[in-house]
Amino acid sequence: MLVATGALCLTLQGGPLVAAMLAHGVLLSFLFPPLHECVHRTAFKTVWINKAVAEVCGFLLLLPPRWFTAFHMAHHRFTQDPERDPELASPKPTTFLGYLYMLTGLEYWYRMVKGLVGRAFGHTPGAFLDSRSRARSIVEARVYLALYAAIAVISALTDPRPVLVLWVGPALLGQPFLRAYLLSEHWGCPAVKDMWANTRSVVSIAPIRWLAWNMPYHAEHHANPGIPFHALPAYGAAMQGSRKVEAAGYVPFHGERLAALRNGTAEPL
Repeated sequence: MLVATGALCLTLQGGPLVAAMLAHGVLLSFLFPPLHECVHRTAFKTVWINKAVAEVCGFLLLLPPRWFTAFHMAHHRFTQDPERDPELASPKPTTFLGYLYMLTGLEYWYRMVKGLVGRAFGHTPGAFLDSRSRARSIVEARVYLALYAAIAVISALTDPRPVLVLWVGPALLGQPFLRAYLLSEHWGCPAVKDMWANTRSVVSIAPIRWLAWNMPYHAEHHANPGIPFHALPAYGAAMQGSRKVEAAGYVPFHGERLAALRNGTAEPL
């Protein structure tokens, strides 16, 4: 699908080009679910394929997989723990303007670029990094930055259009859709240890479940992270009634959160 939308991006002009870039950008941004699944080593039976796919997806999303693995596993261990969950280092919005800013994706890009540059210079905040993962994250950041710089220089000296219409532009256009999706996973859930309570599953339509690799079954995923994406619906059916926080869809979820923002009851968790 990325090849098809990419071909359109390279051939269309004007308004149709923007539409093609938007479609391409949504697909590009939703490389995050396969990255996530490969970090859990549950996308493929073969370990090196998980690592290779994570490398490609992480590079395109500015989300290096070695650093993200340490970050994400700490998130699973300490979900919704304000002191130890690294996801909560970037608080959820408590105002409407903060909500809009997060949805633009600008907060994500700022955080990713700042973190990447910081790690490249040896600045590695976060208790979730041990000495080994800290060293690997520093090397990884330096390699990624060198490759990004090389791509930028080569594009500037030859033709910048392919990089702009196949990657940079679509990434900016598509990221808001991923942000809107990811906000549903924990925002507004209680700060408790019960994974069925501190994580929200969303009742969603088949195309979104497919695009997100079944991660709308997010409480199920947190309750048992070793279950691969393709088995989550069956696990959800087997554990029916276990969910304590559920949304009837992404529109109802955002409607409820907007009401909380309006009433001043939205917390940064």
